[in-house]
Amino acid sequence: MMMLCIAIGLAPAFKMKFWNCGAEGQALMGGLASIFCMINFGEKLPYPALIVTIIITSIIAGAVWGVIPAVFKALFNTNETLFTLMMNYVAIQLVAYCITFWENPKGSNTVGIINFNSEAGWLPSVFNQQYFLNIVIVLVLTVMMFIYLKYSKQGYEISVVGESQKTACYIGINVKKVIIRT
Repeated sequence: MMMLCIAIGLAPAFKMKFWNCGAEGQALMGGLASIFCMINFGEKLPYPALIVTIIITSIIAGAVWGVIPAVFKALFNTNETLFTLMMNYVAIQLVAYCITFWENPKGSNTVGIINFNSEAGWLPSVFNQQYFLNIVIVLVLTVMMFIYLKYSKQGYEISVVGESQKTACYIGINVKKVIIRT
Protein backbone atom coordinates (compact mmCIF):
# COMPACT_ATOMS: atom_id res chain seq x y z
CA MET A 1 0.00 0.00 0.00
CA MET A 2 2.84 2.37 0.76
CA MET A 3 4.27 1.98 -2.74
CA LEU A 4 0.87 2.67 -4.31
CA CYS A 5 0.47 5.75 -2.14
CA ILE A 6 3.90 7.00 -3.25
CA ALA A 7 3.02 6.28 -6.89
CA ILE A 8 -0.17 8.30 -6.53
CA GLY A 9 1.89 11.25 -5.31
CA LEU A 10 4.36 10.90 -8.20
CA ALA A 11 1.72 10.52 -10.93
CA PRO A 12 1.20 14.25 -11.61
CA ALA A 13 4.95 14.92 -11.79
CA PHE A 14 5.50 12.03 -14.19
CA LYS A 15 2.53 13.12 -16.31
CA MET A 16 4.23 16.50 -16.58
CA LYS A 17 7.51 14.73 -17.46
CA PHE A 18 9.17 16.03 -14.30
CA TRP A 19 11.33 13.05 -13.36
CA ASN A 20 10.97 13.13 -9.60
CA CYS A 21 13.24 10.44 -8.16
CA GLY A 22 12.85 11.88 -4.67
CA ALA A 23 9.78 10.02 -3.48
CA GLU A 24 11.84 8.20 -0.86
CA GLY A 25 13.03 11.47 0.67
CA GLN A 26 9.56 13.00 0.51
CA ALA A 27 8.05 9.96 2.23
CA LEU A 28 10.82 10.01 4.85
CA MET A 29 10.21 13.68 5.61
CA GLY A 30 6.47 13.07 5.89
CA GLY A 31 7.19 10.16 8.22
CA LEU A 32 9.58 12.29 10.25
CA ALA A 33 6.85 14.92 10.68
CA SER A 34 4.43 12.17 11.79
CA ILE A 35 6.89 10.86 14.35
CA PHE A 36 7.55 14.36 15.65
CA CYS A 37 3.80 14.87 16.20
CA MET A 38 3.33 11.46 17.81
CA ILE A 39 6.20 12.02 20.24
CA ASN A 40 5.44 15.62 21.11
CA PHE A 41 1.64 15.71 20.94
CA GLY A 42 0.67 12.05 21.49
CA GLU A 43 -0.33 12.47 25.11
CA LYS A 44 -1.40 16.13 24.87
CA LEU A 45 -3.98 16.20 22.07
CA PRO A 46 -7.25 14.29 21.82
CA TYR A 47 -7.09 11.41 19.33
CA PRO A 48 -8.99 13.06 16.42
CA ALA A 49 -6.97 16.28 16.72
CA LEU A 50 -3.74 14.26 16.85
CA ILE A 51 -4.60 12.32 13.68
CA VAL A 52 -5.50 15.54 11.82
CA THR A 53 -2.29 17.18 13.05
CA ILE A 54 -0.23 14.20 11.91
CA ILE A 55 -1.85 14.17 8.47
CA ILE A 56 -1.45 17.91 7.92
CA THR A 57 2.16 18.10 9.12
CA SER A 58 3.11 15.02 7.08
CA ILE A 59 1.61 16.46 3.91
CA ILE A 60 3.32 19.80 4.49
CA ALA A 61 6.72 18.21 5.21
CA GLY A 62 6.59 15.96 2.12
CA ALA A 63 5.33 18.83 -0.03
CA VAL A 64 8.07 21.19 1.14
CA TRP A 65 10.66 18.51 0.41
CA GLY A 66 9.22 18.13 -3.10
CA VAL A 67 8.85 21.86 -3.76
CA ILE A 68 12.54 22.58 -3.19
CA PRO A 69 13.73 20.84 -6.40
CA ALA A 70 10.66 22.09 -8.29
CA VAL A 71 11.54 25.71 -7.49
CA PHE A 72 15.10 25.15 -8.67
CA LYS A 73 13.80 23.48 -11.85
CA ALA A 74 11.35 26.30 -12.55
CA LEU A 75 13.73 29.18 -11.79
CA PHE A 76 17.16 27.83 -12.75
CA ASN A 77 16.32 24.85 -15.04
CA THR A 78 18.30 22.42 -12.87
CA ASN A 79 18.23 18.70 -13.52
CA GLU A 80 15.35 17.44 -11.38
CA THR A 81 16.48 13.81 -11.50
CA LEU A 82 19.83 14.50 -9.87
CA PHE A 83 18.41 17.13 -7.52
CA THR A 84 15.66 14.86 -6.18
CA LEU A 85 18.07 11.92 -5.84
CA MET A 86 20.46 14.03 -3.77
CA MET A 87 17.57 15.25 -1.61
CA ASN A 88 16.93 11.58 -0.75
CA TYR A 89 20.36 11.32 0.84
CA VAL A 90 19.80 14.47 2.88
CA ALA A 91 16.45 13.10 4.09
CA ILE A 92 18.03 9.76 5.02
CA GLN A 93 20.66 11.53 7.13
CA LEU A 94 18.04 13.72 8.84
CA VAL A 95 15.95 10.67 9.71
CA ALA A 96 19.05 8.80 10.97
CA TYR A 97 19.91 11.75 13.20
CA CYS A 98 16.37 11.96 14.58
CA ILE A 99 16.24 8.22 15.25
CA THR A 100 19.42 8.56 17.27
CA PHE A 101 18.06 11.66 19.00
CA TRP A 102 14.66 10.10 19.78
CA GLU A 103 15.76 6.50 20.30
CA ASN A 104 14.05 4.54 22.99
CA PRO A 105 15.40 3.54 25.44
CA LYS A 106 18.22 6.04 25.51
CA GLY A 107 21.65 4.64 24.72
CA SER A 108 20.43 1.17 23.77
CA ASN A 109 21.08 1.54 20.03
CA THR A 110 17.64 0.14 19.30
CA VAL A 111 14.56 1.89 18.05
CA GLY A 112 11.41 1.48 20.08
CA ILE A 113 7.80 1.57 18.95
CA ILE A 114 6.35 5.04 19.31
CA ASN A 115 3.50 5.32 21.82
CA PHE A 116 3.35 1.53 22.24
CA ASN A 117 1.33 1.67 25.45
CA SER A 118 -1.11 4.45 24.57
CA GLU A 119 -1.24 3.86 20.79
CA ALA A 120 -1.62 7.63 20.42
CA GLY A 121 -1.44 8.50 16.73
CA TRP A 122 -2.04 4.94 15.52
CA LEU A 123 -4.87 4.39 13.06
CA PRO A 124 -7.72 2.34 14.52
CA SER A 125 -8.41 -1.27 13.56
CA VAL A 126 -11.46 -1.79 11.35
CA PHE A 127 -13.15 -5.21 11.24
CA ASN A 128 -10.32 -6.47 13.48
CA GLN A 129 -7.86 -5.70 10.66
CA GLN A 130 -5.02 -3.33 11.52
CA TYR A 131 -4.34 -2.22 7.93
CA PHE A 132 -7.87 -2.18 6.45
CA LEU A 133 -8.21 1.59 6.93
CA ASN A 134 -4.87 2.12 5.15
CA ILE A 135 -6.16 0.18 2.14
CA VAL A 136 -9.39 2.17 2.00
CA ILE A 137 -7.52 5.49 2.26
CA VAL A 138 -5.09 4.59 -0.53
CA LEU A 139 -7.91 3.37 -2.79
CA VAL A 140 -9.83 6.61 -2.24
CA LEU A 141 -6.66 8.61 -2.99
CA THR A 142 -6.17 6.61 -6.20
CA VAL A 143 -9.66 7.46 -7.45
CA MET A 144 -9.30 11.10 -6.43
CA MET A 145 -5.97 11.41 -8.27
CA PHE A 146 -7.47 9.87 -11.41
CA ILE A 147 -10.37 12.36 -11.30
CA TYR A 148 -7.97 15.26 -10.62
CA LEU A 149 -5.67 14.42 -13.53
CA LYS A 150 -8.45 13.53 -15.98
CA TYR A 151 -11.14 16.15 -15.30
CA SER A 152 -9.65 19.20 -13.56
CA LYS A 153 -8.17 22.35 -15.09
CA GLN A 154 -4.90 21.69 -13.22
CA GLY A 155 -4.78 18.15 -14.62
CA TYR A 156 -5.16 19.57 -18.12
CA GLU A 157 -2.39 22.11 -17.49
CA ILE A 158 -0.10 19.36 -16.19
CA SER A 159 -0.67 17.30 -19.31
CA VAL A 160 -0.10 20.26 -21.67
CA VAL A 161 3.12 21.28 -19.89
CA GLY A 162 4.28 17.66 -20.08
CA GLU A 163 3.66 17.46 -23.80
CA SER A 164 5.15 20.83 -24.77
CA GLN A 165 6.20 23.77 -22.64
CA LYS A 166 6.14 26.02 -25.71
CA THR A 167 2.54 25.09 -26.43
CA ALA A 168 1.66 25.68 -22.78
CA CYS A 169 3.20 29.17 -22.93
CA TYR A 170 1.40 29.88 -26.22
CA ILE A 171 -2.03 29.10 -24.76
CA GLY A 172 -1.33 31.15 -21.63
CA ILE A 173 -0.34 28.55 -19.04
CA ASN A 174 2.24 29.77 -16.53
CA VAL A 175 4.74 26.90 -16.87
CA LYS A 176 6.83 27.83 -13.82
CA LYS A 177 3.72 27.96 -11.64
CA VAL A 178 2.54 24.56 -12.89
CA ILE A 179 5.95 22.98 -12.27
CA ILE A 180 6.12 24.30 -8.71
CA ARG A 181 2.49 23.42 -7.92
CA THR A 182 2.78 19.91 -9.33
